[in-house]
Amino acid sequence: MEKFFCYVLGVLGSFISCVHGKCDIPLRTLILFMVIDYISGILIAVFFKKSPKSERGTLKSEVGWKGICKKGMMLIYVFVGVHLDILMNNDYIGNTICIGFIVNELISIIENAGIMGIPMPTVLKNIIDILNENG
Repeated sequence: MEKFFCYVLGVLGSFISCVHGKCDIPLRTLILFMVIDYISGILIAVFFKKSPKSERGTLKSEVGWKGICKKGMMLIYVFVGVHLDILMNNDYIGNTICIGFIVNELISIIENAGIMGIPMPTVLKNIIDILNENG
C-alpha cells in the first residue's frame, strides 16, 4: 500500500510538474509531507494500534483510500492554482495553496507524532505560526 501511494503521488507530482513546466520547492515540500503523513498514519495503525480513524485503532483500507483521495484532491487544487497563476501572469496563487496544505500536513504529522508519544518541538510551533501568516 505504501509503495502504491508513493507511486500515485509520484505520478501526480510529475504530471503537475510537466503541465506547468516547473516543480518548485513548495510542491516538492507538499508531496514530501503528504508521504510522511500517510506513512506515519499507517505506522500508528499497524504498530501502535491507536489510529483515531478506525474503531479498533488498527489499519483499515477504506481509511487509507480516503486519505489518498484527499491528498489527490489537494494536488488538483495546486494544479488549478498554478494554472490560474499562468492565466493571470503571476506566481503566488499556486504557492499560497501549497503553503496552506503544507501547514495542514505538518499539523497532521505533529498529531501523529503526538499519538506515538513524541512531543512537538518548540521550533515546529514557531514554524507553523510563520507558515500560517504567509499562507
